[in-house]
Amino acid sequence: MNKTPDAILFDLDGVLIDSEGLYTAFWDKTEKLFPTGIPDFARHIKGTNLDSIMKLFKPEERDEIMSRILDFDSNLVYPVFESAEEMLTLLAERSIPAAMVTSSNPEKMEQLFRQYPHFRNHFATIVNGSMVSRGKPDPEGYLLAAERLGVKPERCVVVEDSLQGIRAGRAAGCEVWGLYTTLPRTVIEPEATFVFANISEALEQLRS
Repeated sequence: MNKTPDAILFDLDGVLIDSEGLYTAFWDKTEKLFPTGIPDFARHIKGTNLDSIMKLFKPEERDEIMSRILDFDSNLVYPVFESAEEMLTLLAERSIPAAMVTSSNPEKMEQLFRQYPHFRNHFATIVNGSMVSRGKPDPEGYLLAAERLGVKPERCVVVEDSLQGIRAGRAAGCEVWGLYTTLPRTVIEPEATFVFANISEALEQLRS
């Protein structure tokens, strides 16, 4: 993209909040208790919505797993990356709208906003997992966000940390900034337009 984007569309976990390590530990433990046979399970599901994840477990196990998820989420404190709010504030100063596009469910989002009441105000629109019929890597969420903002997808930058999310952004026709906060740089670099170590590096790119 040769000029300033019309909008920036952010994933949540691993991009704006430092939660991926916590979820990796949770899903590694869960998969050991309820084996799926999928190698490196926590990494395999990164960026996938909860409905799709649950289908990987046996039907008779799903109620127990959902109970564990709800308990885990209800006690989780979501640490916001230090540079995330700086980047969102800079976008507001430049009149570039921001959107959040996450696979998270509404209950998790409400808990996040209870912890950080002002955080919601950074976003012109928020698309959560309940608002789409097809999760990432399908582009539906990013296309919906662009439509709500009234901008063309090709004029948007997507900021993601998972392969599922990066592929969703690319399928939507957006420029994709991949952060290697969760996966190794060598994994995401072939699929992202640009790669950065974290949101702080992406902020410096925006400032330049």
